[in-house]
Amino acid sequence: MRRVCVFSGSSPGADLAYRAAARDVGRRLAERGVEVVFGGASVGLMGAVADAALEEGGRVIGVIPQSLVDREVAHPALSELRVVESMHERKALMAELSDAFIALPGGVGTLEELFEVYTWNQLGLHAKPLGLFNVRGYFDGLVHFLDHAVAERFVTRPHRDMLLVGEELGALLDGLAAWEGPSQPKWIDRMSRS
Repeated sequence: MRRVCVFSGSSPGADLAYRAAARDVGRRLAERGVEVVFGGASVGLMGAVADAALEEGGRVIGVIPQSLVDREVAHPALSELRVVESMHERKALMAELSDAFIALPGGVGTLEELFEVYTWNQLGLHAKPLGLFNVRGYFDGLVHFLDHAVAERFVTRPHRDMLLVGEELGALLDGLAAWEGPSQPKWIDRMSRS
């Protein structure tokens, strides 16, 4: 893995553990010589990831729409800042630049970014590993929901298992590096009419 895209909140969250985890992600990626790709903002967990990677001597690439630059939330000290016109362009470029994805705690935007690349994996549009850094059980409800979707036959078990979930960062990063995608097609009971 040469570059990892980190999806995370533009807010710091309610618990200081979230910020500490975000800094740990940035630092550990830099220590491994892995470049960080992220949403380009200086605020919240996004800024914490970037700051820690930069402090460790890592390379950080931000991708941000002009509308957010205009609101003065762009990080001022990145290795590279790519300004795009739309959120759609932002997500496409972040995915193109990255070899893997990690989601940290965040809100609707973080989940939307994660599920878009997850869907692309499921459809075979790319084959890049993705993981949830489950800080303090933040994603427990989401993991439970995905398991429920498997039980209800809307998601196959191999496709559910494409999304790695870890509470220990080193093991999660190792899992992403060793990841192999499923060969099973997306569709369940394709010929069924019921």
